[in-house]
Amino acid sequence: MFTKLFQKVTQPPQHDVPQGSVTVTDLDPRVAVHYGIPSTASILAFDPIQRLLAIGTLDGRIKVIGGDNIEVLLISPRPLPFKNLEFLQNQGFLASVSNENEVQIWDLEQRRIASNLQWESNITAFSIICGTHYMYIGDEYGFLSVLKYDAEEGKILHLPYHIPANLIAEAAGISLPNHPSIVGVLSQPCSFGNRVLIAFENGLIILWDVTEDRPVVVRGYKDLQLKDETVIESSKELVHEHSTDASDHEQAEKDISSLCWVSSDGSILAVGYVDGDILLWNLSTAAYTKDQQAQKSSNNVVKLQLSSGSRRLPVIVLHWSANRAHNDRGGQLFVYGGDDIGSEEVLTILNLEWSSGIETLKCIGRVDLTLNGSFADMILVPNAGATESSDTTSLFVLNNPGQLHFYDDACLSTLMSRPEKKNSVHAVQYHAVVPTAEPYMTVAKLNLLQTEGSFSRALLEAVSAAKLQVAHTTTKESTKWPLTGGVPSQLSFSENNGIEKVYIAGYQDGSVRIWDATFPVLSLIFVLGSEVDDIGVAGASASVSALDFCSSTLCLAVGNEYGLVRLYRLIGNSDETSLHFVTETKHEVHNMHYENGAQCTAVFSLLNSPVCTLQYVNSGVRLAVGFECGRVVMLDISSVSVLFLTDCVTSSSSPAISLAVKTFPDPHNNSLDHSENRTSNASARESVFILTRDAHIVIMDSATGNMISSWSMHPNKESTAISIYILEGNISVSEESSEKHSLVSSQDCGAKNEPAQTNAHHESDSLETEFVTSTPASYLGQRFTDSLVLLCSEDALCLYSSKSLIQGNNNSIHRVNLAKPCCWTTIFKKDEKACGLIVVYQTGLIEIRSLPDLELVGESSLMSILRWNFRINMNKTMSSSDTGQITLVNGCEFAFISLLAFENDFRIPEALPCLHDKVLEAAANAAVSFSQNQKKKQVAGTAPGILGGIIKGFKGGKADDSGDFSEDHQTVIAHLEGIFSRFPFSDPSTSIADDQEIVEFNIDDIEIDNPAPVSSSSHKSKNDRRDEETEREKLFDGGATDTKPRLRTPEEIMAKYRKAGDASAAAAHARDRLLERQEKLEKLSKRTEELQSGAENFASMANELAKTMENRKWWNI
Repeated sequence: MFTKLFQKVTQPPQHDVPQGSVTVTDLDPRVAVHYGIPSTASILAFDPIQRLLAIGTLDGRIKVIGGDNIEVLLISPRPLPFKNLEFLQNQGFLASVSNENEVQIWDLEQRRIASNLQWESNITAFSIICGTHYMYIGDEYGFLSVLKYDAEEGKILHLPYHIPANLIAEAAGISLPNHPSIVGVLSQPCSFGNRVLIAFENGLIILWDVTEDRPVVVRGYKDLQLKDETVIESSKELVHEHSTDASDHEQAEKDISSLCWVSSDGSILAVGYVDGDILLWNLSTAAYTKDQQAQKSSNNVVKLQLSSGSRRLPVIVLHWSANRAHNDRGGQLFVYGGDDIGSEEVLTILNLEWSSGIETLKCIGRVDLTLNGSFADMILVPNAGATESSDTTSLFVLNNPGQLHFYDDACLSTLMSRPEKKNSVHAVQYHAVVPTAEPYMTVAKLNLLQTEGSFSRALLEAVSAAKLQVAHTTTKESTKWPLTGGVPSQLSFSENNGIEKVYIAGYQDGSVRIWDATFPVLSLIFVLGSEVDDIGVAGASASVSALDFCSSTLCLAVGNEYGLVRLYRLIGNSDETSLHFVTETKHEVHNMHYENGAQCTAVFSLLNSPVCTLQYVNSGVRLAVGFECGRVVMLDISSVSVLFLTDCVTSSSSPAISLAVKTFPDPHNNSLDHSENRTSNASARESVFILTRDAHIVIMDSATGNMISSWSMHPNKESTAISIYILEGNISVSEESSEKHSLVSSQDCGAKNEPAQTNAHHESDSLETEFVTSTPASYLGQRFTDSLVLLCSEDALCLYSSKSLIQGNNNSIHRVNLAKPCCWTTIFKKDEKACGLIVVYQTGLIEIRSLPDLELVGESSLMSILRWNFRINMNKTMSSSDTGQITLVNGCEFAFISLLAFENDFRIPEALPCLHDKVLEAAANAAVSFSQNQKKKQVAGTAPGILGGIIKGFKGGKADDSGDFSEDHQTVIAHLEGIFSRFPFSDPSTSIADDQEIVEFNIDDIEIDNPAPVSSSSHKSKNDRRDEETEREKLFDGGATDTKPRLRTPEEIMAKYRKAGDASAAAAHARDRLLERQEKLEKLSKRTEELQSGAENFASMANELAKTMENRKWWNI
């Protein structure tokens, strides 16, 4: 999917490419981790068995949410909205339909599109037969088609079964306008796919039997008898029933906008209309005939009106939750729409019940849920472990932008029983794994940890204990959350795996959260509050503005907008109880009681200015702090003291935004001194490079604060700096110096050194001279030949030699002027060496440049990778690792993206969680099979029942619906395969396997003629007995033999199954057969008495047949 996200840049051939540099073959952008709900979320789908929620968006993305912090983002190749989204329940697949009518099947296990099919016409209705892989599609021309997803082949198949609107109208004996659009397709419950409800835009509703190719029920606006119609006005003030007289305007066609079943057996249908009405149709009538089209009954329909106004909103969404306690004669109808235009946007819940027929329906309660944003979608979900006799339906409501709210069954029950308390009932909001908006994230940092040593083992133990505590707290808060799907990777549970990576985020409320980011499922390990226990520190709750983490000591530094710097140790124990509070004038030590885990060890309050940057120096021994006011502080961590506090490093008081540390070898001693009390000469071996926002660079002694060098990147124009990096071991300065003049841009000019002031020492100029002159230039050239300094600003990238900068020469080795304003940069490494630079522009464009030549290797964008637009201040929450992983935040979304092919820190795919639980799938199928077997045993007490079970197993399934529950899942699938693999109005037996040799009886095969005159009754009796004996012999033929199956020749197969004529001829023949059905039915009714007289003989024969069938081989059946 992402192979084309990076565009290869055409460049002239390069010779002598430095070893280890990044090339276009190293680029492979992909989304490794994604959390949060996109702001463009628009549609919901739920798998009640796997307990997964899918959220489709307007830009071609699908968010799948399960349990245990499992979230996955699926991205369609085209950024188009989804108008349909539905799970193939318990099968590991998700079906979607885009706005340009592309049907897609997503493989949840592989996290990709398994198959897609472009539909030629506009899809206006879509539905999946529950528990199967068959899909109904209705289009703008009134065609009903059937698709099948073949999991073995990985393809979407367009099956032969399809019905045009004119054939439906002809079979129903009604007239339809040209090309009526199908707006709804629903498989009837308890029919195992045998019946489908088709709703046309003009208000016509047809319940169609796909096995018999005929309408079962036809309803429409012409069936309304408004004179006797029951109307229930469900107003907010009053609930009552009344009748109304017929009116001319109500006889007009009513356009359908939504529909849902209102009974578990599919006998009652709720239909929402564009004019705001809701009609409940009774579909449980006798078999439909053409003569019934003129018959009207007041028992067939009931109208619901949410408002009595003349201008009402269309009924957009309808969902039904049955009340099992009322024997499926009541429940809650969830409605969005139907209120007066301009009224408050609410979701209405109607409590309905009826005692006998639908004509006794009453609305006994109404609740209007006020939405927390504009409505997007809603879905009802059964709670886990729900039983058939309990009300366990919960509600998900999706509001814009990307807000997901959950109402459990207890909450809904409280709302319906005590509607006056609705303001005190609050929904459970989606709990973000990585909060970005509530609370608001202000800064973030991604850090790799050392996986060896005592610190790593101690951290693993501390993190394990912290995870248990956080999980216990989260469990208490989210016991009602229904999403538990997905299976975590076994790697995440292995005790041998240490903590390799942590993600740290600071928030506007002053808190800090830390996650274990070793695997692609993040787990929260620490939550550090802003307040310090028992110590009142002014400004402690100010917004976090800077973070730094030392992986060697596992210490965390947190700076905020008030100027406070808090120091934490992630590995602590109850013995360490001292907390240092340091200001400019005092140093206090407080005794604190901590549990094992993260502990605050010190708080520094030195300046009332926001902290802009933090940088640990010398493996965590010291901490450099840059402030908004332009001053810099160096803290000694071991002694919890201030080494120095400078005045403004530049005359402009520009904020210090980036720090880098360079270790210089001691010219008097080749060995490094690791003692805590270092001499002045030893301390001078480390220098801090300070970059201010106005692109001014100051080099300072990290121990004394003495200035070594100071100059401006762009002295003749205003420029906004971004970052500074020191590149070790990349390239020799001497090798590049000969090409310096040809590489330097014409805009690159020398800058004059500017004096810097410090309140630690006032003789900075003399110290700078002494430092430079005391170290021979030849020695510096020998030691710093592979050290480079990279300065990044909004409009340029400049590369310098660290040796020349120390000596006051600020001529750049290489310079690249940027055509667009840049906002964020980072470097990444390959084989432990810096090999590339990532540049992010304010337009969202991402560039990859090689180091040290800064050549453009490839480019991509946030839109192509994540479908994100760049937002203001997005760069403040961006962070990266040395391996090219980038973390980003956009609104409520959080993501890890990996840009490099050779990077696999998350150990994908081994560490990825599985979205589809195959064990759960097998268990659910076994439970369904067991339930069906139990029902079979309850009804298998008589011989006719046995016979019925046998025949239904072999026939095409046209038995009465009351016995559908006796068919197992595989039989249903095989039955539907036979039905949909044929053309409508054709013999379905042609689609059944040859070895079954099934005789399919239907009304069209029955020849009914008037009885012919006979010579005598005795002759007739002899003929009848002879016929009975012949039929009995045919029926029991092969029952006692042990014949072997034989292979039939192609000619025999063709002779048996070949049909004359093409499809149009078969359709014409089918229409002729339909006209004969009514006459045959009338004749059949006259022969009923004759058939009843032979019932006793048939029962006796059935018992004998059941015994005989037990001895027959499978190939004789």
